[in-house]
Amino acid sequence: MNDVLAPWRSATEPPDAGWGEVADAPARRESVPILDVKDLVITYENQQTGAQTEAVRGVSLRIAEGEFVTIVGLSGCGKTSFLNAVAGLVKAASGSIAVAGRLVDRPGPDRAMVFQKATLLPWRNITYGLDLRGLPKKQVRLRAQKYLDLVQLRGFEHFFPGALSGGMQQRVNLARALVTEPQLLLLDEPFAALDAITREAMQHELLAIWNQTRKTVLMVTHQIDEAVLLSDRVIVFSPRPARIVAEIRINLPRPRSAEVRFDAVFDQRAKEIFDLIHKSNLIHKSTGKVAP
Repeated sequence: MNDVLAPWRSATEPPDAGWGEVADAPARRESVPILDVKDLVITYENQQTGAQTEAVRGVSLRIAEGEFVTIVGLSGCGKTSFLNAVAGLVKAASGSIAVAGRLVDRPGPDRAMVFQKATLLPWRNITYGLDLRGLPKKQVRLRAQKYLDLVQLRGFEHFFPGALSGGMQQRVNLARALVTEPQLLLLDEPFAALDAITREAMQHELLAIWNQTRKTVLMVTHQIDEAVLLSDRVIVFSPRPARIVAEIRINLPRPRSAEVRFDAVFDQRAKEIFDLIHKSNLIHKSTGKVAP
């Protein structure tokens, strides 16, 4: 199969890779979170000077199965570094990351990443990750059609990326991650490159997809209203090096529709998050501290 329906590889490797040692087993198996990050520290070294830059400092985060959690914070605070570490694309200086109880030390089939840009290939896209696993062609095609239907792209299977709108390309980007059926879906500002109208439409499409799949999601965004609309919890990061300033529970009922944006609770949560981000930034500028 060519073009949109053709194979693609997300932030995953074949199923025999990407699985680290089994983390210490908790007393009750049912309490194992899908994501368990403990005291994570991420640093980058300047290759010319050897200077170390600390991007993330001592962050711990647990996400239960079926939760939608979003990280917000100022640009450059360490959000994407944290997400990349969870994906196995960045090595942590210290701390640990476990997905469903297994330590992360590289990309693996238990995670899939949706990046800011669709970066579609003219010849291979959605089914590449499945082909790498050696699944039968019939099973691959059926699963691909399932997720094309989910993102409302049935009928566009054989269109090349250049013939698709920006929103449609991002649907392909989402479908090629979902088709691998990961335990944890990672979203790195997936709608940042879209215009405002298309972005809002895609937000509601993602809501509909989540309602059907109940996939465990960790997302990064700069858009506070997007975080409130989509999430069960919003994690506010401090300026770099990132630490958790606050965790905000979004106690809005699901399923959510466009009208939820006019709910008083929606406005309250958005304002609370805005104030936390900017208060943290002011404290950081005036005192050098990384959290209020």
